[in-house]
Amino acid sequence: MSGEQMALKRCFDLLLAIFGLVTCGWLILLGWLAARLSTGESGMFRQQRVGKDGKVFRIAKLRTMRSGTGAETTCTSADDPRITKVGRWLRVFKLDELPQLWNVLLGEMSFVGPRPDVPGFADALEGEDRVLLSLRPGITGPASLLFHDEEQLLNAVEDPETYNREVLWPAKVQLNLHYLKHYSLLRDLAYIFATVLPPLRKRVLDPLPKLSALA
Repeated sequence: MSGEQMALKRCFDLLLAIFGLVTCGWLILLGWLAARLSTGESGMFRQQRVGKDGKVFRIAKLRTMRSGTGAETTCTSADDPRITKVGRWLRVFKLDELPQLWNVLLGEMSFVGPRPDVPGFADALEGEDRVLLSLRPGITGPASLLFHDEEQLLNAVEDPETYNREVLWPAKVQLNLHYLKHYSLLRDLAYIFATVLPPLRKRVLDPLPKLSALA
């Protein structure tokens, strides 16, 4: 990605984040209140994620799970007992992701890019794959759209942790490398529209390469 493209992408992110926070601030507040009441904890969840250049930042999300249930995994399947009824609803409509507009405003994230993972994934990339660390992680992107049902996929396998690390993660790396190689602002707009308008997903995802990790 050229310097001009990076600057244009950042300007686009900044303007859209300000617009999103102004128009959706009330929705974030309602989501925070619902999360606070359903979990009995702070309605906002903060967790360390790996960002641009491998720097760790704290992602903001609405809390959808109770803590202290004995679960010791960061890999969440659809029937995870930690998820509250309200949290499940927030996750289905991706409302738990709205506070990440603040991360975008701060320059820690972008609207489109690889999803920010916990340490042990992006920071462990090797060789040419480490070029992905030149990107800010995104709220959405090709991998997020293709694996929009990731929790159901993990729920269907015997060992979600292994499946995530050995199958889903390599597939996401392939998709994100393709995104970086073929980056354009128009593609970013297409991914954003496909995120908020699910009927567009197939048309937007069709041009993506076949994933060897899933072959």
